[in-house]
Amino acid sequence: MSEPVWDWSAADHAALEEFLADHGILDGPITTRRIGDGHSNLTYLVRGSRAGASSDVVVRRPPPPPLPPGANDVLREARLLRGLAGSRLPVPDVLATAEAGAVLDSPMYVMSHVLGDVVTSRTPPSLVGSERTIGESLADTLVDLHAIDWQAAELAEMGRPEGFNGRHLRRMRGLVADADGHLPPEFADVDAWLGAHVPVESGAAIVHNDYRLGNVIIGSGGEVAAVLDWELATIGDPLFDVGYFLASWPEHGAPLTPIEELGRAVLEPGWPTRAELAERYAKRSGRDLGELSWYTTLALWKLAVLFEYSRRRGSDPYYADPALVASFLAAAERSTRS
Repeated sequence: MSEPVWDWSAADHAALEEFLADHGILDGPITTRRIGDGHSNLTYLVRGSRAGASSDVVVRRPPPPPLPPGANDVLREARLLRGLAGSRLPVPDVLATAEAGAVLDSPMYVMSHVLGDVVTSRTPPSLVGSERTIGESLADTLVDLHAIDWQAAELAEMGRPEGFNGRHLRRMRGLVADADGHLPPEFADVDAWLGAHVPVESGAAIVHNDYRLGNVIIGSGGEVAAVLDWELATIGDPLFDVGYFLASWPEHGAPLTPIEELGRAVLEPGWPTRAELAERYAKRSGRDLGELSWYTTLALWKLAVLFEYSRRRGSDPYYADPALVASFLAAAERSTRS
């Protein structure tokens, strides 16, 4: 099966143009262009004019069905971003939201366009020399995220922090287990190690759940200008984010997992190491990283589970190669020994 395709029809385009004008966001005519190469919610740069000058905004909508239950909730994502507005965390401004059927066949939201670069496979020429600043800003931004008072921000409905670690492990296990609850043999050893070492939650914080180099916009000085892609965010153990972030950060001399391939720029000269980022996070946050290997292993094993789940569904050819799953499992096994 091929990946579901969605593109703007003339009617969709006209409806969006009217919606943006009615909300005082952009005047027509507008153009739309897909940005990013993710495999989840669809993101579009929309260009029009405001006060006679060219202006850009960004529209987010879910991909076409079928979708897993509870997945791709862009309106939940918009609520979270609004809750983060005014905090120290750099996030885009949510300008408007729309329920399914109001503008498109799906819900959508409009947010501000943040200028900067997204760094993936190489360091953009304009940021050469800022590599260490970028890495340190990423660590510092994660500290700032985990320091936000999520209750005061009225985000308590976003998750259940009590028992987060064990519950998350069980939920992931269920995605690849058979009807009798048995896992494929290649998943079983790491699962058993994780189950035997589940740590007590280190605290409760907003957890981005996909925090990595490619999900932030970097400003001209090397600082994080905006954190993107909040669709998986929840309230849980902040070290879950730390484990995932570090698992996505390539290391010299080690095989690259698919998630590390998305950030291979950090193998170029000047970037901080994984250990240096962990030390900076620990120093600034005051959190104990003694159980870090569990969180890093969980992140890698979870990615193996999600890639295997997507491979079985067969709706996106990106996930078809079983070697992707094997790469994550091998990295998870190495992590259990770290």
